[in-house]
Amino acid sequence: MKDTKKMKATNRRAGRKIGGTVAIFVFLLVLGVFMVLPIWLMIVNSVKPVNEMFIFPPKWYTLNPTFDNFKDTYRVLGQMWVPFSRYVFNSIFVTAAVTVLQCIFASMAAFCLAKVKFPGNKFINAVIVLALLYNSNVIYLMQYMVMAELNMINRMSALILPSVASAMGLFLMRQSMTSVPDAMIEAAKVDGANLFTICWRIVIPNQKPALMTMAIFAFQGAWNITGGSVVYDESLKTLPTVIQQAASAGISRQGVTMAAAVILFVPPVLFFMLAQSQVMETMAHSGIKD
Repeated sequence: MKDTKKMKATNRRAGRKIGGTVAIFVFLLVLGVFMVLPIWLMIVNSVKPVNEMFIFPPKWYTLNPTFDNFKDTYRVLGQMWVPFSRYVFNSIFVTAAVTVLQCIFASMAAFCLAKVKFPGNKFINAVIVLALLYNSNVIYLMQYMVMAELNMINRMSALILPSVASAMGLFLMRQSMTSVPDAMIEAAKVDGANLFTICWRIVIPNQKPALMTMAIFAFQGAWNITGGSVVYDESLKTLPTVIQQAASAGISRQGVTMAAAVILFVPPVLFFMLAQSQVMETMAHSGIKD
C-alpha cells in the first residue's frame, strides 16, 4: 500500500516537472518567433520588387523575388565620390580598432577594480554601475565639446576613441574577475610576479568567456557606428553612414535600404557565431577552483 502511494506521489511530481518543462519550451518558442520575425521581414523585403513593398496590408512573403535591390545597392554605392572599397575599409578598420582597444582597456581597468585595493575603489565601481543607466545620446554633447577641444573632429579618431570606453564591458569584466581566487594572485606575488604579469598571464587567460562576450557586444556596436555629425570627409565615412545617405533619397530607394540592411547584418552574425563557439568551448574546458 505504501509503495503504491509513493509511486503516485512520484508520478505527480514527474507530471509537474514535465508540465513546467513544456511551459518553458512554449514560452521560449513564442519569444524566439518574435525575435526572428524582424529578421525574416528584413530578408523578405530585400528581395521584394518595389511595387510589392507598398502593398497594404504588407505580406510576409514575396510573389516575385528578385536580387535587383542588391544590384542597385552596389550601383548606388559605386557612384559615390570615393570608391566603395574605401567605405568598407573604414568600417573594418574602425570596428577592429574599437573591438581590440575596448577589450584591452576594459580588461586592465577591470582587473584593477576587482583585485587591487586602493582609495576610491568602491566609489568608482558605483559610478560604473550608475553609468549603465545612461544612454550614449545623453553625453553626446559633452563628448562633442571634448573632441572639438582635442581637435578630433573630422578625423578617424572621432569614431574610435569615444567607443573605446564602455561601461558595460568594464562592468562585465569586473564581475567576471571577482570570481578569481585571491589565493592565486597572492601565490603569484610570492613568486615575484608584478601586477602587469598577474593581469595578462594569470587572470585574463582565465576570462575568455567574458572577454569573448564583451568582444561580441563591442563588434556589434562598432560595426554600426555612423559618426555623421563628427566626420564630414567622404574618405573617412563608414559603410552605415553612406548607406543611410543612399537610403534617404526617397521611397524609391526602400529596396536598396533593405538590401543594405541585410549586408550590414551579415558580419555581426558571422562574428557572433565564431565568438560563441569559442565561449562555449572555453566554458566547457576551463574553470577556476579555490
